[in-house]
Amino acid sequence: MSQAKFDKAVAIIQALPKDGPVKPTQDDQLYFYKYYKQATIGDVNTTRPGLLDFTGKAKWDAWNSVKGTSQEEARKLYVEKLIQILKASAGEDAQKYLAELEAVE
Repeated sequence: MSQAKFDKAVAIIQALPKDGPVKPTQDDQLYFYKYYKQATIGDVNTTRPGLLDFTGKAKWDAWNSVKGTSQEEARKLYVEKLIQILKASAGEDAQKYLAELEAVE
């Protein structure tokens, strides 16, 4: 998976309007988070957040769950998940994002 295609997928996800027709679930968001971190940083490199930081712990645990995944594989899984969500979403926005993503080598 090319860095350019991964970068485009990241840009699309960051640009999705909160109330738009393409709505990744919370599980999807954690999926994107963990593979983004793995693709850009590698294995988790911080200590697990404290007891009361529920969001931080969920994110850390998600990232830690993909420990050992190569950065190339993480980029591939990230992009494939976005394509899956876009194909399952109806509407012009999803089709536009899919076309933009598929245009990148």
